[in-house]
Amino acid sequence: MAREKTKRIESGANWKLWLTGAGIVVVCASTAMAGLMVREYAMTDPQFTLSRAHPGALTVEGLQYTGRSKVQRVFAGDFEHSIFAIPLAERRRRLLAIDWVEDASVSRIWPASLVVRLRERKPVAFVSLRGFVMLIDAFGVLLDQPPESHFAFPVLRGIGVDETEGQRRERVRAFLDVQEQMGYLAKDLSEVNVADPDNIRIVARVENRAVELVLGDRNFARRYSGFLQHYPEIRKRSPGIRTFDLRLDDRITAMGKE
Repeated sequence: MAREKTKRIESGANWKLWLTGAGIVVVCASTAMAGLMVREYAMTDPQFTLSRAHPGALTVEGLQYTGRSKVQRVFAGDFEHSIFAIPLAERRRRLLAIDWVEDASVSRIWPASLVVRLRERKPVAFVSLRGFVMLIDAFGVLLDQPPESHFAFPVLRGIGVDETEGQRRERVRAFLDVQEQMGYLAKDLSEVNVADPDNIRIVARVENRAVELVLGDRNFARRYSGFLQHYPEIRKRSPGIRTFDLRLDDRITAMGKE
C-alpha cells in the first residue's frame, strides 16, 4: 500500500516537472519568436532608415581639422539602411584610422540618426620629411597640415622617415622634456634636434639672430639662461660665431662661424 502511494506521488511529481519544462520551452520559444519579430521590425521599418534626405541623419561633433569628407566616407555605405544594421564598433575602428582622430564614439539616436563624437589629436611640433612639412603629436603620430591652419610650433629635427611610431614617440618625448624644463624660455626656440638624445641641439632666436646651441641631456634651462646672460659679451668678442657648446655648466665653447 505504501509502495503504491509512493509511486503515485512520484508520478504526480514527474507530471509537474514535465509540465514545468514544457512551459519553459513554450516561454523560450515565444521569447525567441518575439525577438526575431522585433529584429525584423527594426531592420526593415522605414522609420529606422538612415536617410540622406534627412539633414540631421549624420551629426559629427568635435570636427576642427579632420576632413569632413573622410568621416562621411566611413558611413557612405550605411545610408538607406536601418541604423540597427550598422556595426558601430567597426565604424569606430575606421574612424580611428583617420590621422587626426585620437578617439571617437558612434551612437544611434532614435529613430534614425547617428551621432559621431571625435577627439582630435593635438600637434606639438613641425617636422620636415623628404621635403614635406608635417605636424606631429605627443604620441609620434604624423599629421597632414590642414588647409588654412595656423600653428606656431618649433621644428622638430631628428625624426626619420623609416622610424616606427614608437621610435618617433621617444623623440617627441625628449623634445617635450626640453620645452618643459625651459619653461617660458621655450618661446625662443625655433628648432630642436633630438637625433641624439644625449646631445640635444636647439636653434634659438637671440637678439634677432639664430644661434645653434648644444645642450646635452640635462639642465636645459640653466644652460640656456647662462648663455643669454653672457651673450652680449660673447657677440662683441666673436660676432661671426653662431654655434656654441653648453654641455659643460661652467663654460661656453664656440663651435662654428656663420
